[in-house]
Amino acid sequence: MLKTISGFDRIGEENAFAVLARATQLASEGRDIINLGIGQPDFQTPEHIVEAAIKALKDGHHGYTPATGILPLREAVCADLSKRVGFSPSPDNVLIVPGGKVTMFMAILMFGEPGTEILYPDPGFPIYRSMIEFTGAKPIPVPIREENDFAFSAEETLNLITENTRLLILNSPANPTGGVTPRSEIEKLVKGLEAHPNVAILSDEIYAQMTYDGTEHVSLASFEEVRERLILLDGWSKTYAMTGWRMGYSLWPDQLIDKARKLAVNAWSCVNAPAQFAGLAALTGPQQPVVDMVTEFDARRKLVVDGLNYLPNMTCRTPLGAFYAFPNIKTTGWKAKPLASALLEKAGVAVIGGPDFGTLGEGYIRLSYANSQENIERALVRIREFLEGTST
Repeated sequence: MLKTISGFDRIGEENAFAVLARATQLASEGRDIINLGIGQPDFQTPEHIVEAAIKALKDGHHGYTPATGILPLREAVCADLSKRVGFSPSPDNVLIVPGGKVTMFMAILMFGEPGTEILYPDPGFPIYRSMIEFTGAKPIPVPIREENDFAFSAEETLNLITENTRLLILNSPANPTGGVTPRSEIEKLVKGLEAHPNVAILSDEIYAQMTYDGTEHVSLASFEEVRERLILLDGWSKTYAMTGWRMGYSLWPDQLIDKARKLAVNAWSCVNAPAQFAGLAALTGPQQPVVDMVTEFDARRKLVVDGLNYLPNMTCRTPLGAFYAFPNIKTTGWKAKPLASALLEKAGVAVIGGPDFGTLGEGYIRLSYANSQENIERALVRIREFLEGTST
């Protein structure tokens, strides 16, 4: 029998893909399935971005690029951050990566080992905990509470830091809750971190450009006090509807960028060359497609929240970012994962059970409103009929 290292016995996965596979299977069997499970925009990548990739292929960009990414793309990332965040980093600190998860993998791998602790949001993106456990580090959940509008608490977060803490993972706007942490709370956190100079920060800001109701996205990169230990995660997947292109970027402090570059050389050499030219076109080309997509998400957000709050024994806070709703199902009599499974198998609606995002996800389900308004309305009807017609 082949024996792998023990870390592989601890590694988890992202159950949204398992739900997607089951939903796809049911659809192939002739079932009418409405997928509110997977977290990807249902829009096509804007045409000018696609054409840029085609042009790059025709122009002969078929070979390796620098491991960190082509310079014009890294410069465009810096210009975009300067415009949105007010901070102009050096292109030398930017690493182009094949998707946002890679940055999580690299950062957690750098700081995680037995005897150390890494703080992460709960409920939060499941790969955080999976990777922490893989490294042998101790995962320390930072509670993300409904009563706090699913923003993290600076005080609660700071109180969890110990002498063994190596890395703090933050996510705002957040998956799975849609919560956005306000500036006042982030300022408290930054101030409190002065007492913990050896704690690195991974700020997952992949949904930075998806906020609603005038809500401000506050980037950790806008705070000079933490930049020397900040790893910023962002990319193209959500903002430009490019999930399948596998395009992300990360910003690394001087003391870590060469370590990240070496990991890139060892793992993937470089990101697909034509995709990098597509990413360049996304950042430097017209931004109206982004505005239009977020406007449509906003309309769907209002539709899904109103509909969920109309369902029996279910309540839903209004998410201020991303494209997820995280309704409270505690008074329905159902546990979250059995309800999610039953909704898919019996009602034909794919959602994700809250515990797939952490222990504190129990009592909630996640719905992605990256689907048409028509399908959202149909799904809400099905969920209502299911809840009214069944009991646990």
